[in-house]
Amino acid sequence: MSQKVLVVGTGFGGLAAAIRMRALGYDVEMIEAGSQPGGRARVFEQDGFSFDAGPTVITAPYLLDELFSLVGRDARDYFDLMPVDPFYRVAFDDGSQFDYVGDEERLLSQIEQMNPADVQGYQNLVKQAQEIFAIGYEELAHVPFNRLSDMLRVVPQMIRLKSYKSVYSMVASHIKDERLRQVFTFQPLLVGGNPFNVSSIYLLIHWLERKWGVHFAKGGTTAIVKAMVKLLEEIGVGFRFNSPVERLEVSDGQVKGVRLEGGQTIMADMVVSNADPSTVYTKWLEPTQRRRHTDRSVARKKQSMSLFVAYFGTKKTYPDIAHHTIILGPRYKGLLNDIFNRKVLADDFSLYLHAPTRSDPSLAPEGCENFYVLSPVPNQKSGLDWSELNEEYMDRILTFLDQSHLPGLKENLVTQKNVDPRYFQTELRSYQGNAFGIEPLLQQSAYMRYHNVSEDVQGLYFVGAATHPGAGVPGVLSSAKVLEAVVPRPIKGNPIPQASPLKMVS
Repeated sequence: MSQKVLVVGTGFGGLAAAIRMRALGYDVEMIEAGSQPGGRARVFEQDGFSFDAGPTVITAPYLLDELFSLVGRDARDYFDLMPVDPFYRVAFDDGSQFDYVGDEERLLSQIEQMNPADVQGYQNLVKQAQEIFAIGYEELAHVPFNRLSDMLRVVPQMIRLKSYKSVYSMVASHIKDERLRQVFTFQPLLVGGNPFNVSSIYLLIHWLERKWGVHFAKGGTTAIVKAMVKLLEEIGVGFRFNSPVERLEVSDGQVKGVRLEGGQTIMADMVVSNADPSTVYTKWLEPTQRRRHTDRSVARKKQSMSLFVAYFGTKKTYPDIAHHTIILGPRYKGLLNDIFNRKVLADDFSLYLHAPTRSDPSLAPEGCENFYVLSPVPNQKSGLDWSELNEEYMDRILTFLDQSHLPGLKENLVTQKNVDPRYFQTELRSYQGNAFGIEPLLQQSAYMRYHNVSEDVQGLYFVGAATHPGAGVPGVLSSAKVLEAVVPRPIKGNPIPQASPLKMVS
């Protein structure tokens, strides 16, 4: 009889882990607390509009292609990707804007218009980003950091790359125009990090985007989720939805399966969790079952920011709006300090505006537009009462957009909804309502991040945003590659069928 693996959570990390574990020959079953797959990448459908709930920026698409090729499939037979140009339009508070693109000539032309002296500085910055990428991503993103020796081995390289400096300070050493500094430092926010605090290693994101581009899936990010689910069904992986986990079953330090909130116990030889490790350790395991990850040690970790996300549809189109727009407010460092350190809700905000119908009009009724706007906010450690704040904050965002980037918005709204930190804490079961796992600080990276193999319970493994290498779609997909490197091979493998889908269980 082949060995069974339970994968808890159907986000990108869980789906990728299930494919890799099945490719190794394990029997795999997936468990999902919600009614649909995707985790943060679920979809909201309302009044004829289809809203991606979470990730909207697809980079390093080879990581997705690799998963399908592992089991003899071609990803292009399952979903289509479209390049996005510009990658992002950055809109400044003074009314100026910058199209962040992959083509260096177009980038340099815009830099020269803003500050000619920064052209050479940017070229030097790119060389540094390439060097960081070669080591921080190509060499280290897919390898385990479960032992201190793993970390000590790369310390000399990290020192040489000046990883002790922040992203902002590294960029500022090359770029003098404050607007351009913001253009090349906002990216860590997309993985839950403050560019004034996160290690300069995260400059690798700039070259990763330049190297492979920024993409969008036809049908939205949910189309990729559906494609991965279809693939998993074909190779014999089963699914259970509406099945929230209450605790892990452990005997003599070895995981034996999971107990669902409904009382059912599902046995397994191994459990791979795509859930937030902070929640798993503090809620799903008894204190006596964990010596390293005590409540106290988990509480000491710095969790990433949370998000307020508004989804809305209009009966008017806005053809001049780019697919991705970064709207920067009057303050940059001060606002980020409010969010990450002071944990207060500021009077101003910076926003990420997503207009998917710019690339795929099918996501909204004919003649309509589909939008998603994201505002970074403090996590639930702040004590903010979102039951009181939600409606007012939503109106503030819509009013701002109506008066600036989307004129006539309020009178053309046909549908709207939003989520706030309560959604991340309750529905997604994220510790303190974080949106990206623990904050990507240098002291919470690699060996010092949650390990992909549990030190407390044998047979328990982790993938996802809070584990090595980190958040973002490339990060969570890479965490499944790390998982593959640390799990034992099955004693007796179960060959992958050409096509034998299992019926989903609700």
